[in-house]
Amino acid sequence: MQVKKKRKRIRRGTGSHYFSLETQQAIKEFQVSDDNALKEKVYKEKIYPAFDKLAENLIFVYGFINPGDQYLTLKADCVSFLFETLYKWDDSRGTKAFSYFNVVAKNWLIAHARKVKKKLRRNISIDNTAGMSSDDKRCIAAFDFIPSPDEILIKREIINEIYDVLDEIEGRVRSEKEIACIKAIKVVFESVDELDFLNKRAIFVYVRDISGLNPKQLSVAMSAIRRHYRDIISKRKVFT
Repeated sequence: MQVKKKRKRIRRGTGSHYFSLETQQAIKEFQVSDDNALKEKVYKEKIYPAFDKLAENLIFVYGFINPGDQYLTLKADCVSFLFETLYKWDDSRGTKAFSYFNVVAKNWLIAHARKVKKKLRRNISIDNTAGMSSDDKRCIAAFDFIPSPDEILIKREIINEIYDVLDEIEGRVRSEKEIACIKAIKVVFESVDELDFLNKRAIFVYVRDISGLNPKQLSVAMSAIRRHYRDIISKRKVFT
């Protein structure tokens, strides 16, 4: 009689070899720590590599590269979004970290792909009036006006308030990375009228290039600067 061999069932971890239980534990450590230096170390050494590989795999497996997209920029933007959602994963709900961030990254990439596709469909030469719809013509006409003196004055006051907030943040930050980040933000703000893009992710890449920080360093620095910003505007009650 032939005896069937019993197959040994292999237990899988959190979903991949690069996003392990150690990665999940590192995310918990990041969430509860108040030590910025420790958080930066944990993110850089244990979380960022997993996020980077996760984004890379999703982009290539599902073909998320669109016309006008650059792979490294798309991956960096996706990783940056995952960093922003680090505190949203809740271990008490029973969802593994890999499963949660895999869905988050995939949904972001889908939304981004739809946005790019929609933008490509809408792009039309301003000289091609014959190909414009009535809505297109109204949108162009809406930008063809000179603002009133009151509007110019209000805009100037808001700009001055923003400059004050950026100066105050620069006076608060202490680490070299945070100082480099806020200086880069000020450069972008001072040249905002000369920029040909207003996309949040594109500006993030621009700030990264000016500051000389890599994506993970910039993400951690931006997180600290956001805390200072929220604290300042809550006390000043500006821009309301």
